[in-house]
Amino acid sequence: MPSRNHLEKIGRKKKKKWTEEAMERALIEVKSGRCTVRQAAKDFGVPKSSLGDRVSGRVRPGSRSGPAQLITSADEELLVEFSLYMSKHGFPLTKQQLVSFASSIYKRQHRRVAFSKLGQTWWLNFRKRQEKNISIQPSDNVVRGRTACVRKEAVDQFFHLMSAIMDAHGLREKPYQIFTCHDMGFQLGRKRAILTKHCSLGYKPTSGLRDHISILACFSAAGDDIPPFIIYSKAYPGGVCYKTQGPPKALYGWSDSGCINSDLFKKWFLKHFLRHAPKERPLLLIFDGHKSPVSLEVVEAARNQGVILLCLPPHCSHILQPLDVGLFALLKLRFTALVSDGCTAETLFGVSKKEFSGVFKETYQVAKEQEGVGVVKEGFRKCGLYPLNYFTNKETLVASHNMVPIAGPSLSLSPLKGRAVVTPNTGGPSELNAS
Repeated sequence: MPSRNHLEKIGRKKKKKWTEEAMERALIEVKSGRCTVRQAAKDFGVPKSSLGDRVSGRVRPGSRSGPAQLITSADEELLVEFSLYMSKHGFPLTKQQLVSFASSIYKRQHRRVAFSKLGQTWWLNFRKRQEKNISIQPSDNVVRGRTACVRKEAVDQFFHLMSAIMDAHGLREKPYQIFTCHDMGFQLGRKRAILTKHCSLGYKPTSGLRDHISILACFSAAGDDIPPFIIYSKAYPGGVCYKTQGPPKALYGWSDSGCINSDLFKKWFLKHFLRHAPKERPLLLIFDGHKSPVSLEVVEAARNQGVILLCLPPHCSHILQPLDVGLFALLKLRFTALVSDGCTAETLFGVSKKEFSGVFKETYQVAKEQEGVGVVKEGFRKCGLYPLNYFTNKETLVASHNMVPIAGPSLSLSPLKGRAVVTPNTGGPSELNAS
């Protein structure tokens, strides 16, 4: 990988002093026979070798000098637009995420290429080309305690953005078009089923336990649900009984850890959420997406299908996530009651992987009942998401000047020395342009 100093030396090399217009005029003169290549190069101030290449056909007229572009200018503009969209909706991209999305675009054009050629050189050149459109800022470096990390400025910005989106799309009186999704985890131990705390997207379960199962639940502010997404660890249970005994129309998947990842979230959004969501548009989908990168395909599909993605501020799910505030506690209580009361002597000390979907089906039934629907609506109200009420959680917020930084060196503005985010390069707060 080339060093930064090496790339800066390359950038200081002598640049061309001729224009494409001068090259085109010289080429016309040579092809008309009015002068030779040498004379035209001298008269129009263009390199003789470059003009000769165009006359002979080795270089097509109008082609750019230098190495071939890895992604086209049109695709690079799409990448910039995508980055700005993500930043405006609470998903500021890190350097690694932006390069990953650029690699996805590159692989679309080169389907036979196993690995992307986009690396450090491309990133530095991209930053230089787009310095007027985007800027690089350091990410927050604060104590990781959840309560201490609830920054007033971040929550202020979130509610301001959500208010602007609801006003722009007329969603203030449409609770059935406002959705939130979140996941909860179950650890199936050797002797008992351990109900873990909620696991935000990208969570890694404790090692040493036999199986981890995640449930991605999605509900509207009106209490309507999208059938759950059940994710197993390592592999599916044997046979098909886990599907036939599970909740109606549920989606199933698996990952090595049993937690949702970018590929599984894409599967859920494209093949499940869009299928079961109401036909009315637009829809607002609120979730915690900081630990699970949202793929380029998800954002493109959301914009095409009229779904607005909105990310919760970091470390705020315990006060701003409606499912975490109310419904998940009710589901855990119901699951515990079913495991304790309905098990035989052989299964008293645990729920197997095959049996889990059947037990969870009975557990999830509470979400369809009046009690569960009321808990979901109350969760939205407690979080201030519907009806929109910022002052609901105002007493829990902490101003940034009260934050205690982590011991150690501060994060550099350079993305090469730490974790940085890509944001719009504007003089003030970015204008909302939700689609």
